[in-house]
Amino acid sequence: MTQTVFCRKYQQELEALPFPPLPGKKGQEIQASVSKQAWEEWQALQTRLINEKHLSLLDPEARAYLNDQMERFLDNRETDRAEGYVPPAQ
Repeated sequence: MTQTVFCRKYQQELEALPFPPLPGKKGQEIQASVSKQAWEEWQALQTRLINEKHLSLLDPEARAYLNDQMERFLDNRETDRAEGYVPPAQ
């Protein structure tokens, strides 16, 4: 049986993450309040932001920026867009 969670992004019960996506308390909070679908969508946006903005995850400012963007995305607030990104044709 699939575990579900009330997703803070989609405001409905959806499939839960099988394990915390980050270490520590933050990862546990995300697992308890973010669906698998929302987390996968965040990972896609995060990848685009890293690539398009040439971010280095070794840079503390880049990590803080991505953490802020993650919170904004999961709370349905406006996030930065990757300039030049063209979604694939459906």
